[in-house]
This record gives sequence, C-alpha cells and structure tokens, in this order.
Amino acid sequence: MRCHGTRKRGAERAVLYAALAVVLVFHVSSAVASPFVYVTNTASRTVSVLDTATNTVVATTPVDGAPIRVAVTPDGKRAYIAMRDLASEGTIAVLDTATNKVVATVAATDFFIAGVAVTPDGKRAYVANSGNDHTVKVLETSTNKVAATVPLRDSIDISFAPDGKHAYVTNFEGVAVIDTTTNAVETTIDVTKGSSVTVARGIAITPNGKIAYLTNGGSNNVSVIDTATNTVSATIVVGVDPVG
Repeated sequence: MRCHGTRKRGAERAVLYAALAVVLVFHVSSAVASPFVYVTNTASRTVSVLDTATNTVVATTPVDGAPIRVAVTPDGKRAYIAMRDLASEGTIAVLDTATNKVVATVAATDFFIAGVAVTPDGKRAYVANSGNDHTVKVLETSTNKVAATVPLRDSIDISFAPDGKHAYVTNFEGVAVIDTTTNAVETTIDVTKGSSVTVARGIAITPNGKIAYLTNGGSNNVSVIDTATNTVSATIVVGVDPVG
C-alpha cells in the first residue's frame, strides 16, 4: 500500500511538472513601474518582455535554464525567474528590468523549482522547491543571498498576505502558512479530506487579504480559505485538472 501511494504521488508530480512547463506564466509589475509583462518560455529557455502599450515583444532575454515562474519586485527594478534543470539544479535568475539582462544567478535547490514570489515590501523573494530539497528558500533581494530555509515537502506556489506577514505556500496536501517574521510554518490547512488524488496547486489572495483561493488538481475544485481562521469556508467545482 505504501509503495502504491509512492508511485501515485510520483505520477502526480510528473503531471504537475509537465503542466508547469507548458503554462504561460507572467507577472505584471506595479503601476509605478514601466508597463511591461515578463513571460517565461520554458522550451526556448528565454524570457520575453512585452510592452503593454503596444502589445509587442521589446526584448528577449536568454537564461541558463528552463524558466517556469517569474515575480517582479514592487518597484519594478528586478524580476526573479525560477528555472528548472533536471540534469543539475534549480536556480533563480535575477533580471535587471532597466537593461533586461541577468545580473545574478542563485542556486536554490538540488532539483526542481516550482514557484517564486516577492514580498509586498520587496525585501525578500520566497522560492518553492518541489524536488528532493523539500524546502522554501528565502532570498534577501538586497544581496540575492539565501537568508533562511523553511522545511516544507513538495512546495509548489506562493502568495503573500497584503501586509506581508504571512506567506501561503501550496503543496500536495494543502497550504502551509509561514510567518514571514520567524520563517516558521505557523499552521497547515489540509484540503485533501483524505483523498489520494487531490493536489493543491495555485493560490491567490484577495486584495483585502481576507480570502485565499486554491486550485486543487485531481479533485477538480477550488478551495475558498478564510485567512482569519485558516479554514476552508467553501469548495467550488471547476473544470478538469485546474492548475493556476
């Protein structure tokens, strides 16, 4: 039974990685920054920069890996690009948005990065690692160095409360709530309800911070989480195999 569960989780992980590899992921910087969209192109190992005023590609930046996710600092000056490389390690490329050049590369995990997000104050970037590392790495954006490591198995996506005090990190079982002051897991929200097919994936928090929406692959639904109590207040049936 244990071996069967391991094989099942392995298959789910492979499906998730394939999905992340083909999803077009972009992040729009804040209104005070230049109106650009950054698009990760996994197969071509590049990042496309789109000008939203003209809807044209104004730059294409090569990166040393297969980019999956990107997060832009609130001031719009840096883009943090999560890259996977199944042959070696997962890394973060730091892009200077003024020049669209990679100015730093940070080793984050031994295998597979799934997500990256920058805190609302722009001081830190949190990196979700779904490989053998089983951690969330915390980078100081002023130095681009790893400042903390949070043990967490199979982390996938990250979203912050508007005040930046908590990071909501998805994994296969649900959501881990990290206190960003101590970088410790404060609580875990289980959305599986005993199901062996549910895989918690993407998460987004409303602007007022009161509700988090979590997509669950396998069970084909969205969990609505009350962030005041960190409990599931509703479950919404959606299409097959939701990701983001």
